[in-house]
Amino acid sequence: MRILVVEDDSLVASGIKQGLANAGYAVDVAENAEHAECHLREENFDLAVVDIGLPDIDGLTLVQRLRQRKMRLPVLVLTARGSMEDTIAGLDVGADDYMTKPFRLPELIARIRALIRRAHSVVSTELQHDQLILNTGSHTATLHGEPLFLTLREWTILETLLLASPKVVSKEKLLQSLTGWDKNITPNAIEVHVSRLRAKIEPGGIEIRTVRGIGYRIDQSRS
Repeated sequence: MRILVVEDDSLVASGIKQGLANAGYAVDVAENAEHAECHLREENFDLAVVDIGLPDIDGLTLVQRLRQRKMRLPVLVLTARGSMEDTIAGLDVGADDYMTKPFRLPELIARIRALIRRAHSVVSTELQHDQLILNTGSHTATLHGEPLFLTLREWTILETLLLASPKVVSKEKLLQSLTGWDKNITPNAIEVHVSRLRAKIEPGGIEIRTVRGIGYRIDQSRS
């Protein structure tokens, strides 16, 4: 999952980025609304965390512009403005959630997980495909009731495939889910991670099917 943090305070942005990265997210930072709009037009993100007090236009105007363009990206406003009127204004322009600073990182991460689930019409913290279960709350996985040990990148690939199921996920989407601007992963590296993931789940009857020219889909084994 890839997140854009729109925050002009470098210390706050760095802390959020590190905390979300430790939770397994790929994170990029835009220091103002103009840069954020540019990145959101050109690249795919799963969610945006937006401050209101930005140096060019304010964050609420940014959210309003995104909604006027029919962009369905989940947006969490994270700001020092904590009055009821501010909260109402944020939600009314199209934010999906509203948090005030100072904040607790575990709560921010939990709200992000909830918004991403909601965006994919998933109501439970458990993503299940037959006997494969990913619990996004506890960050644990089981296959036929047995623990499944995954690297962070394997987890992200599997989570992305399960959230999209039964749709096909493009290789480009997987690439962008795994990395931000400061890291590079090649398409060949995606194939390596998918191959290693297959080795862990296909003996349990779960297949990652390659749809040639498009990407990958989670499926039940044909064997």
